[in-house]
Amino acid sequence: MAKKNTIEVRGTQITILDESGEKYISLTDMLKAKDGDFFISDWLRNRNTVEFLGIWESVYNPAFNYGEFAIIKSQAGLNSYKISVKEWVEKTNAIGLKATAGRYGGTYAHADIAFEFGMWVSAEFKVYLIKEFKRLKDDESDRLKLEWNFQRTLAKVNYHIHTDAIKENLIPVELTKLQISYVYANEADMLNVALFGKTAAEWRTENPSLQGNIRDAATIEQLVVLSNMESINAVLIHQGLAQSDRLLQLNQIAITQMKSLLNHSSFKKLK
Repeated sequence: MAKKNTIEVRGTQITILDESGEKYISLTDMLKAKDGDFFISDWLRNRNTVEFLGIWESVYNPAFNYGEFAIIKSQAGLNSYKISVKEWVEKTNAIGLKATAGRYGGTYAHADIAFEFGMWVSAEFKVYLIKEFKRLKDDESDRLKLEWNFQRTLAKVNYHIHTDAIKENLIPVELTKLQISYVYANEADMLNVALFGKTAAEWRTENPSLQGNIRDAATIEQLVVLSNMESINAVLIHQGLAQSDRLLQLNQIAITQMKSLLNHSSFKKLK
């Protein structure tokens, strides 16, 4: 399924679809920035356009139909010649252009080709299109690096949690026997008590001026431990343990993991 992004070029919103890492830019949106009547079919009938598309397809599309392309090329530029994007794709098996229907309907072109089309809008438009497209790519690259670093750091943290558990085997008891004997309304609140020492309702009563809920106010360390506890709780449920027994185990796990997270510099760097 294609992912959608949008960039703004000189006041015009341009849709970009990401299909398996390849970017396709909406020519239909780009036409909105063109002064006067102009159609994609006008651009496609131009001989220089056809030659460029043929070269691009020959480089990137091993299934390109050169026989049909030769026929189209011989007719390009003639007053009687006219071809739509749909016809171009059907005849040549092209992948650089596509006409889509539905939610993101319109004519799209691979970024390489869309830049060439941008020149037909105006030289200035092409320059700003490339600039905004590059900014989008840089933003995506930065986000991927951040996600990769986050996953890498979490892997290190989980390793330290495991090694600390082996070295220390420290299980401090924080919850009272009365707390452990309570039957909570749902599993989510049971996890809240194990980690935060209170239910969501108790936190809300104590913090009437804060927005969100108890988990929205959690630190990144607490969210990591909470994620681990959810997985562990699922295993304990399958083992048939009563909620009070699971609460005691999860509280001990939460204490141990929080101490490990707060003591390791690799997690502090992530913040």
